[in-house]
Amino acid sequence: MLATVARSWWTLVLRGVLAVVFGVIAWLAPGLTISALILLFGAYALVDGAFALVAAFSPGGERRRWPLILEGILGIGASIAAFVWPGLTALALLYLIAAWALVTGVFEIAAAIELRREIDNEWLLGLAGLASIVFGLLLVFRPGAGALAVTWMIGIYALLFGVLLIALGFRLRGMADRSPGTLA
Repeated sequence: MLATVARSWWTLVLRGVLAVVFGVIAWLAPGLTISALILLFGAYALVDGAFALVAAFSPGGERRRWPLILEGILGIGASIAAFVWPGLTALALLYLIAAWALVTGVFEIAAAIELRREIDNEWLLGLAGLASIVFGLLLVFRPGAGALAVTWMIGIYALLFGVLLIALGFRLRGMADRSPGTLA
C-alpha cells in the first residue's frame, strides 16, 4: 500500500493546493461561496432530475420507469427548492458537509492507522482525519452560528486540510524516490 501511495504523492499535493485555494476564496468571499454552493447544488439537482426523467421514458426504461420518474421529480423539486428557498438549502447543505467531513475523517484515521503499520510516526493523515471529525461535529452542534461563520469554518478547515495534505504529499515524495524494495 505504501508504495502505491508514495508513487501518487503528487495527487495529495494537488488536493492540498485545491483545498487551500478554496479556503482562501471562502474567507475572501463568504457570501459568494455560499451562493455558489447553493447554485451548484440546484443546477446539479435539476440536471440529474431531468436525466432521470429522460431515462424513465427511454427505450428499455419500462422496468424501472416509476422509480426513475420519482427520482426525476424529486431532483427537479430539490432544484426548485434550492432556488426558491436558498436559506433552507444552505442548512441542508451544511448537514451534508458535516456528514461528509465526519465520514471522511473516520476513513482518513483508518488509513493513517494502516500506514502506521508500514512507516513510523505517520500522524499527518491521522491529524487531517481528526480535523475533519472536529469540523463535522462543530457543524452538527453549532448550525445556528450563521452562514458567514460556517463559511469561515469551511475556509479554515480547507486551509488546514490542504496544508496537511501538501505536507503528507511531499513526505511521501521522498519515500517514492527510494528503491521499490525498501517500500515493500
